[in-house]
Amino acid sequence: MNVRAPPKLNIGSGKDFRNDCVNLDYSDYWKADIIADLSDGKLIGSVHSTDRFGSLELEPDMFDEIIGNDVIEHIPDLVSAMTNCLNLLREHGRLNISVPYDLSYGAWQDPTHVRGFNERSWLYYTEWHWYLGWTKAHFELKKLSYFYSTVGAELLDEGIDEKVVRRTPRAVDSMSVILEKRLLSETEELAAEKWTHR
Repeated sequence: MNVRAPPKLNIGSGKDFRNDCVNLDYSDYWKADIIADLSDGKLIGSVHSTDRFGSLELEPDMFDEIIGNDVIEHIPDLVSAMTNCLNLLREHGRLNISVPYDLSYGAWQDPTHVRGFNERSWLYYTEWHWYLGWTKAHFELKKLSYFYSTVGAELLDEGIDEKVVRRTPRAVDSMSVILEKRLLSETEELAAEKWTHR
């Protein structure tokens, strides 16, 4: 008998297994609900046998929220992973993630990281969505928060402008980002199609 799955997806769940979410991880080590590659082009429509929910198909517009803490910096094909996140979310669904800042120690101390992030890392998923072939929906950046290291906190305490602190190596450890799915209007779809086929 299948149990209704919660409308929240926890990607790269690892040791951060959450009972109020469907937990997805690339590795079976942590016993996630679903073992899958988030960047797999056949992820949506795939069916998984889970202990908690029985047979579970990953469908478009399935989740209200996707959570990912310190996950997407590990994904080589991030465009495909972000496309899957966009398609798995309902309209106005939110992708709530934390990532290492590109000037931090944490961005590059882990040999399994393939990228760091900064405030401009979201441009192609939001304003320039057509570049990725997204012609029906895209993300809007709803919130971007910075978490400062002791170096950054000391500079802020000294009265250094926050914009200057963000450009200072080792001053920002990570960012928290909230992206919301928005459907394109008919006019926006036509414009996106035009740009996509240039």
